[in-house]
Amino acid sequence: MAGAPCELSAERKRPEEEAVAVSGPLAGVREAEEGANTDSDSDLETEGTCGLRDLVREPRRAHSIVLTSCFRREGSASELTLRHHGLGPQGAQTLASALFSSPHIKRLDLRDNGLCAAGAEALVGALSKSSCICDMDLSENQLGVVGVQALCAALMANPAVRKVQLAGNGLEEKAAWYIAELLLVHMSLQSLDLSYNELSDGAGETLGPALAENTGLTELNVSWNHLRGPGAVAFARGLEGNIFLKVLDISYNGFGDPGASAVGEALKANTVLEELNMSNNRISAVGALSLGLGLRVNQTLRILVVSRNPMRSEGCFGVLKSVQDNPASALELLDFSDSQVNKEFDDLADAVKVILPGLCIKTGARRVEYKKELLPVFRASSPASASN
Repeated sequence: MAGAPCELSAERKRPEEEAVAVSGPLAGVREAEEGANTDSDSDLETEGTCGLRDLVREPRRAHSIVLTSCFRREGSASELTLRHHGLGPQGAQTLASALFSSPHIKRLDLRDNGLCAAGAEALVGALSKSSCICDMDLSENQLGVVGVQALCAALMANPAVRKVQLAGNGLEEKAAWYIAELLLVHMSLQSLDLSYNELSDGAGETLGPALAENTGLTELNVSWNHLRGPGAVAFARGLEGNIFLKVLDISYNGFGDPGASAVGEALKANTVLEELNMSNNRISAVGALSLGLGLRVNQTLRILVVSRNPMRSEGCFGVLKSVQDNPASALELLDFSDSQVNKEFDDLADAVKVILPGLCIKTGARRVEYKKELLPVFRASSPASASN
């Protein structure tokens, strides 16, 4: 299903239709004849960005015009941004050719261009041979497993790449095999964004061991996926063995209590991780208490986000109590947003701040408190009634 739009764009669209797709949502489109015979860049660009504002009859010419305009405008700039331009696989081929003659580009942003697997394969040559590109954003491009396979192969041949964003590409379990191989080989990669994909249990079991062996990654984002059950546990165990990762976002998955317990165990051994986001992971009070076991001994974690979990007051209290029991804790932010807490929690928070004055404890506005005079029927209306 994910590949259907790409096939239509690459094979079945009429040239005029594809030219419109290239122009994307940009307003003020003109006729092709106005820009076909001029060397001026003013009609092809928008302020501060590279954009196509002319319809052209040949899609290949359309790609050539917009890319030529961009390269002329940017000159020797180190960043090339082409978001939302509808380049498609054919535009990727044109771009690949242009990148060979542009060794100064360090950051390449192609988010939301419908590149698909064919587009990724077209860029492989340029990416594998470039010694300058170190940061690329290929999010929202429908790359799928075939596109990621080609991309990972190119990245493994290019140690210069430090940051890669692959959010929203429909990546499933099979794609995790190629990503895991990348983590095992490309030790220069420092930041990887896999958010908003469809990585599930099997992907967690594949990525976990690779994460344990990786010795370069410092930031990893796998939020908004389907990591749960045994896959979540396996992924967390990989965190236990990793000694380089500093920032990890696993929010909006389904780690649940088993996953939270595995993260707690990892925090006992991990001496590097500084920021951890576990919001919205179906963690109950039981899982929160297991997570707290790691917080009792961990001395490096600075930011912990556990908001939007059904932990209730007991779970929030247990986590905070574990922090209190660890005077060597490095925590600076503890986020319980949208969790129910009560006065007992507030009292404990005051006590913890005496030990850790720099700690910010964030909670929701909701409080669960027992009020003796909640109902009028129980109120003492007069001394006489009170005595009765």
